Order: sequence, then C-alpha cells, then structure tokens
Amino acid sequence: MLVQRMEIDRADGRTPNQLRKLACSRNILNRAHGSASWSQGETKVLAAVYGPKAGTKKNENPEKACIEVIWKPKTGQIGKEEKEYEMVLKRTLQNMCLLTVHPNTTTSIIIQVVNDDGALLPCAINAACAALVDAGIPLKHLAVAICCCLAESGRVILDPNKTEEQRLKAFVYLVFPNSIQSVLPEGALQVGGEPYEHGIITSVTHGLMSVDEYFFCLERGRAASAKLSDFLRRSLQLQVPSESSKTG
Repeated sequence: MLVQRMEIDRADGRTPNQLRKLACSRNILNRAHGSASWSQGETKVLAAVYGPKAGTKKNENPEKACIEVIWKPKTGQIGKEEKEYEMVLKRTLQNMCLLTVHPNTTTSIIIQVVNDDGALLPCAINAACAALVDAGIPLKHLAVAICCCLAESGRVILDPNKTEEQRLKAFVYLVFPNSIQSVLPEGALQVGGEPYEHGIITSVTHGLMSVDEYFFCLERGRAASAKLSDFLRRSLQLQVPSESSKTG
C-alpha cells in the first residue's frame, strides 16, 4: 500500500516527498527591527517584526508580552481565510516566544504576500521565524512548517503548488519545533533552548481524512522537517544578514 501511495505524477517532476526550491534572506527592510523573505518555489512571503513596544493590546495579559500578527494579501482586502491565517500564526508564534521576558509589551509581525503558488501559510510561518531571529526576540525554540496533501486515492504529497492544492481532497499544515541551540549560530545569545525532538506546535487540517491518513501525513511531514530545519540553520548562520541562501 505504501508503494502505491508513493506512485504519483507531479507536473513539475517532483517526487511526492520532494520540496520545492527554498530561498531565505534576512535583514531586507531598513526600518523594521527584524525582517526576512522566504520562498518555496513560486510562493514568496515577506515578514517584518516591529517591537517590542511598550503596552499590550486590549484584552491581553499585561504580565506577558503580546504578539500581534497583521496579514497583508498580495492584492485586495483581507478575508476570512486570511483572518484564520493570522490566528494560526499568532498562536504558533506565541508558543515560540518567551513572553515573560518583556512583559507589558507588544511585538508586531507583518506578513506581506508577494506571490501565492500553494502552501502559503507554512511559507509565512517560516518567514516569520527567520524574521523573529533577525529582530533578536527571545525565543523558547524555533519552528519549521510544512503542508501535506492527500489525494482522492489516499496518496500523500508534500509542499503542493497551487494547482495541486486545488485538486486534492484534504491537506494539513504542520509546524514542528526545533531546539534553538541546534539552529542559531554558535555563540549567539540564547534564552531557553529546550529539546523538542518529538513535539508538534500546530496542526491545521482542511477537508476529510482518516486517522491513519493523518498519521501518515504526520510521518511524511516530520521527515521533511529535518530538511527544512537544516536549511533554516544554514540560512541563520550566514555571516552577512542580507545574503540569500538557496537549495534544491
């Protein structure tokens, strides 16, 4: 059954488990406290971090730092889907950040969509993680995000483009944590750094899938997260912040 699931044709020639080309650049916006761009194939997102600034938003706990996420589509107004993205991003980033270090402050993360060719939310999460590091925000751990899709036949593919997303019956966004100490450059100032080898931060499903299909997606996603983590580590270790790193 596993062999049958791996047999699937993709228009761009990738195997089911193959990610699109990755690219990451940091320190790309002069006025932001931290910034990064992240691309997966033709999907590209810019993330900018502002703060921490004094004061928290309404209904937030003043004894902790507040994380604010603002999503900016490529064109048009923000809709229901983008509001959901903001919520997922906020919860994910709150899990990553040490909120007690700078209480009664707000850190704003602006997400600007440059182009959407599939797996947009995972791309945005990856961009936000790199931007938080660039801003020097205290973190418990970093994270990498991946999209796993399920075809009608039960086959699973990773990192779909827009065309694949539209013809697949279900997909799941998965966010896996990584120890800071294994990702950030040696000698960088750290807070936290707990091991999170087997954890999962965020899981968002769309469409219908069985429990077995979900765990198969989880298995495929966890395996792919190792490659994403290695790419993120190499990107963050670049000596020149604005230099770009790419991989196939």
